[in-house]
Formats: sequence, structure tokens, C-alpha cells
Amino acid sequence: MPYLMLIVEPRGQRAARSPEEAHAAYDAMVAYGAGLKAEGRLLAVESLRPDELAVRISSPEGKIQLRDGPFAEAKEMVGGFFLIEAANRDEAVTIASRCPAARFATVEVRECGPCHDR
Repeated sequence: MPYLMLIVEPRGQRAARSPEEAHAAYDAMVAYGAGLKAEGRLLAVESLRPDELAVRISSPEGKIQLRDGPFAEAKEMVGGFFLIEAANRDEAVTIASRCPAARFATVEVRECGPCHDR
């Protein structure tokens, strides 16, 4: 079954890194993804640009509203994701615990499925 691993990192963390630290962190994440691909577990992966480049869209009462980032109320941002295949939650957690991002961010594991199922 598919699980989404969200990389939730503190806002501003990327800007605080030296170029060398940034490349080392990125390279570790790429290597982790390559390992998941070699295991046949990787379904998709993407790094996301900082939230100051994001936009939030809502449509209350049918009127489209856009709000550009950064989002002042947010102390964290989603920095990327891995979509993986795992037999169950325990296996997905084991896979996520090996993620290099767990050293500098939070890795949130979510099972994919219909939103009406609990």
C-alpha cells in the first residue's frame, strides 16, 4: 500500500545553511531516494521550493482567493516528499526512520487512501 512521507522542516533552515551544508543534505536525500528506488519501494519523490514562492487558494462562497507565501502563521513548511510502497504502517515507519531528513526535520508518514475512510 502507498504511504506518503512528508518532509516538514523549519522555515528559514535552508537559508541558514552554507552552500556546502545545503549540497550535502540534498545529496544525502538523493542517495536515500536512489536506495528506495533500488529496493522497488519508491513511487515518486520531489523536493519543493521554499514557501515564499507558494500560493494558497481557497474558494469561500465560490469566490477564488489567492494568498501568496510566505505564510506568517507557519513555523514549518513542507520541503518535499517521498511516495513509497510499504506492506503496512510499521514498515513505512521503519523506512522513514532511515530518511536523512529525520536529522534536521520531521518526517511525517501518512497512509494514502480515500479521505472518508478512517
